[in-house]
Amino acid sequence: MAHSQFDTFLHEATTCDRDSDFALARDPLYGLYTSWCFINQRAPRAETTFWAAMARRLDPDHNGLRMKGPAATDYILTSYPGLV
Repeated sequence: MAHSQFDTFLHEATTCDRDSDFALARDPLYGLYTSWCFINQRAPRAETTFWAAMARRLDPDHNGLRMKGPAATDYILTSYPGLV
C-alpha cells in the first residue's frame, strides 16, 4: 500500500509521546508540514485538505505529537529568527 504525502510527513517530521499531555497545536503542526514540504520540494496541500487528512489519522487537538528532524529545525528557525 502506498503511503500518502501526509503519512510520510507524520513519519518523518513527528514523533508521538503518548505519556505526555503535550499536544502540538494546530498552527505549529501545519507550519511543520509546510517546512517539511519545502525541504522535500513538494507542494503543500491546502490547509483544509491537510486538516481533513489529519482528522483521519489523529486527534488534531490531543495528538501527543512532537517535532523531529530537519523540518522541525526549519520550522523553528523560520518562526523564531531571533534565535540565530
